[in-house]
Amino acid sequence: MASHRRAKQPGRARVTVLTATAAAAVALTSQTAQADPKPGKSEVKAKVDKLYEEAAKATEKLNGAKEHQGKLQKQVDNLQDKVARGQDELNELRDTLGSVASAQYRSGGMDPALQLFLSSDPDTYLEKASALDQLGAKQSQAIAEIQGKQRSLAQQRQEAQEKLGDLADTRKELADKKREVQTKLGDAQRLLNSLTAAERAAIKQDETRANRTQQRAELGDSVPASQRAAAALAAAQSKIGKPYVWSASGPNSFDCSGLTSWSYAQADVSIPRTSQAQAQIGTRITSQSALKPGDLVFFYGDLHHVGLYAGNGQVLHSPRTGAVVRYESMNNMPYQFGVRV
Repeated sequence: MASHRRAKQPGRARVTVLTATAAAAVALTSQTAQADPKPGKSEVKAKVDKLYEEAAKATEKLNGAKEHQGKLQKQVDNLQDKVARGQDELNELRDTLGSVASAQYRSGGMDPALQLFLSSDPDTYLEKASALDQLGAKQSQAIAEIQGKQRSLAQQRQEAQEKLGDLADTRKELADKKREVQTKLGDAQRLLNSLTAAERAAIKQDETRANRTQQRAELGDSVPASQRAAAALAAAQSKIGKPYVWSASGPNSFDCSGLTSWSYAQADVSIPRTSQAQAQIGTRITSQSALKPGDLVFFYGDLHHVGLYAGNGQVLHSPRTGAVVRYESMNNMPYQFGVRV
């Protein structure tokens, strides 16, 4: 008679291990299914454009720090020159005082009344006494001048020291802003490097096509408001196709405010270096329809971008990294206001 043996049941420990392994496999599969897919070309391009815009903002702050550093350096140089000249003047005053003291010493230190009593020629003595009085007056004047010059020198040295401290702070700010720009551009490049070679080539081709297309524009027949505005616009037009380079101000590469400041300089008009400072000059024009060719036009709430109005709703500007000086519709950016220089 055959025996009917019951199948051996798996041990509790083995069941636990199998269950845990299965759960882990399910979790891993779920995580893999939910993981973000590799960003495509359009998503990367959008992120890169945002980083370029952030780099442009940081560039304008960098330009401001550079301009401030230049002004401070001039002030420090002028103060140090004043201190050096003041020290020379102080030395001359001290020499004058020494000559007066020597003359008094040669006259002797005898009491004036006794000198008059012993003098064989009172008239001659009185003449000498008058001369000594004049020497004493010169000595008092020289001492007063020396004291005044010493106070002035001390004040100028203190002012120069404070300006040197400001200059050191500005240089640190400059280095920080430079690192910020470089970081943004580095992040953008890493994003681009994450794409395939074909995707990178497609983005570059799109940018090249945009640059080529937007170097030509229908500008209408609007007339500039002044000869200097016409000259500035003509100067900018001569640089169409030149590359955007952060913190560059010509003549072969530009950032946005570098182009506008360079263009007006060609018209013998000096304007500030940064877009925010340029926004504070001239006559403000709020209505886009009132703009004339050559007017400065500002974009974004923080005014970090500026160009030259070219006519027919077009701005001539140096847009951002990867682009060149070109025309573009003003509708592509949030217009704030214009300035007539």
